[in-house]
Amino acid sequence: MKKNSIKATQSLDVLYEDNHLLIVNKPPGVLIQGDKTGDLPLVDIAKKYIKEKYNKPGDVFLGVVHRLDRPTSGAVVFARTSKALIRLNEQFKRRETQKLYWAMVEGTDLPKETRLTHWMVRNTKQNKSYAYAKKVANSKEAILDFKCLKTLERYSCLEINLHTGRHHQIRAQLAALGYSIKGDLKYGASRSNANGSIHLHARKLSLMHPVKKEVISITAPTPKDALWNACVGEGS
Repeated sequence: MKKNSIKATQSLDVLYEDNHLLIVNKPPGVLIQGDKTGDLPLVDIAKKYIKEKYNKPGDVFLGVVHRLDRPTSGAVVFARTSKALIRLNEQFKRRETQKLYWAMVEGTDLPKETRLTHWMVRNTKQNKSYAYAKKVANSKEAILDFKCLKTLERYSCLEINLHTGRHHQIRAQLAALGYSIKGDLKYGASRSNANGSIHLHARKLSLMHPVKKEVISITAPTPKDALWNACVGEGS
């Protein structure tokens, strides 16, 4: 991922905000938390946003509730209090949230709707996961449902409902069937995207508010991209 792609992320695309939560639309190419690259992570951008908007003195607390892969985009939840962080962590751990992803994959001969079940093994040295049809040593079961929203000339737009949360699960499971996500060279895509992104987007998120105890449902607009627009309509 090109480091200069981070420069455009100083202004947040805020999807939901109150005293307990901050939900933003992550651009592709941005880290959630800092790593050895030294690139500016989303959590630091969000802290700066809160500090400046509310004129907060000192350090800003912002808890990372979950993560998205760097080249993906979509809805990301941060907790603004320690109480909210604990409660949200429990929700995600117990898989009480609902997350729907959209993916643009190579190929047009996909089933209209299906469930994928694989056994996955993570290779930490490669930062990659492998999906197998049968259980193998050190594997974990991975299940997702997908339906085809639209078929274009060379690509298909899928909506994906995860039932397990394995490392690179969507990317690996789709690639195992020969349907690599557009731009995802690591998992067999025919070419990269110009900006280093992949066409995987955390589209919808539903969760229980950690304090109000009300269900919040968030939809994250797709990146401004000709292919996404062809699939879902410009500005959707």
